[in-house]
Amino acid sequence: MKPKSVAVVGAAETTKMGKIPDVSVLGLHADAALNAMKDAGLKPSDIDGVATAGVSPVELAQYLGITPTYADGTSVGGCSFMLHVRHAAAAINAGLAKTILITHGESGRSRVGAGGFGRNASSLMGQFEMPYGVTSPPTMFTIPVLRYMKTYGVTEEDLAMVAVVQREWAARNPRASFKDPITVDDVLNSPMIAWPFRMLMCCLVTDGGGALIVTSADRAKDFPNKPVYVLGTGESVETPMVSQMEDFNSSKAFRVSGKKAFDEAGIKHADVDHLMIYDAFAHLPLYGLEDLGFCKPGEAKDFVRERNTAIGGKLPMNTNGGGLSYMHSGMYGMYALMESVRQMRGTAAAQVEGAKISVCQGVGGMFAAAGTVIFGNEA
Repeated sequence: MKPKSVAVVGAAETTKMGKIPDVSVLGLHADAALNAMKDAGLKPSDIDGVATAGVSPVELAQYLGITPTYADGTSVGGCSFMLHVRHAAAAINAGLAKTILITHGESGRSRVGAGGFGRNASSLMGQFEMPYGVTSPPTMFTIPVLRYMKTYGVTEEDLAMVAVVQREWAARNPRASFKDPITVDDVLNSPMIAWPFRMLMCCLVTDGGGALIVTSADRAKDFPNKPVYVLGTGESVETPMVSQMEDFNSSKAFRVSGKKAFDEAGIKHADVDHLMIYDAFAHLPLYGLEDLGFCKPGEAKDFVRERNTAIGGKLPMNTNGGGLSYMHSGMYGMYALMESVRQMRGTAAAQVEGAKISVCQGVGGMFAAAGTVIFGNEA
C-alpha cells in the first residue's frame, strides 16, 4: 500500500457503552455505523464497501440498505478490524470500492443475540488442548506468560503495574468503565482467576461497538472532520493453539505484522508519538512493546515501571484506559483503532499534545493472529 493514499474520514462508537441490555449485536453494529456515517456526513447509499466480524457482511449490508461492490468478512479474533483497515486500503487503491464501512458490535455483557466462545470437539483445540482444561482465554494465555515470566524475571508486580498505569489513563476518559485509581497492591489483592492472572489483570466484559469509514486520500478533505491517514499496515497469523506457538516469549504474528507496517510507513520507532497495544490481559502490552521493537526482549517491564507509557511519559500507551479499564466487549481491536483515530484528530479525552503518528497493534485469539495499523494526521 502506498502510504497516505487512504484516510479514515468517519469514526464513532455506539451511542451507549458498557451495559446495553436493550440492543442486539446487529443493532450495535448498526448504531455504530450510523454514528460513523453522521460523523462523515454520509448516508448508506454513499457506502459501496462493507467489512465486519461477529456478524456476516451480508447481514450488515442488508440491514443498513447498502449494496456493496466490496465485502470483507475476515474474522480472526480481536484484531479483525486492523485487518479490515488493511484490506479496505488495498481495495480502495485497486479501485474495488470508494467508501468502505468497517463495523464492530458485541453484546459481551448482556449477551443479547451473542454467540459463544466454544470450540468444536473435532477442532485442533478441541482435540489437543481442551481435554487438558485449556478452555477459555484466562487458561490459554497462562501458558505463554508463565514461560515469559520465568525467562525474563517478570513478576506479578510487573503485570500489576500495567493495569495501574492504564487505570490512570482511564481516569481521564469520561466513557471509561472504571476510573477510580488502583495500586499494585489493589491488583495483587484482587481475586485470583488463573495463575498468574488476578481479576484486575483481566479485561472487562462489556457491551458496545464502533465503526470506521475509509476512503481515498484525495477525497479526504471533502469531509467535515480532520482526515486521519493510513501510513502503513501489516497482518499475520501463527496457530489456533496457544500451546503450539513457536516461542512462548514472543508472538511471531506480532513481529511479522509490526515489521510490515513499519516498513510500509517508512518510519522509525523514535517517530511514534502514541501507541495502542491490545490488552485483553496485562501481559499483552509487554509482549507488544518488545515484539514491535520499542523495547529489547525482557525490558518492557522496566519500561512500564519507569512510567514511559504513563501520563507525561515518552511513549503514551493505551490512552483510553485499554481493555483493562475502558471497554472490552470481546473483540477489542475496534476500540484501540478508535483511540488512535481520536488522538490523530486531536479529540481524545486524554489527548497527547502534538501527536502526529500513532501505532495501533491488535491480537486475535491467544496470539493466533495480529494486525498493525499506523496512522498519521499530516497529508
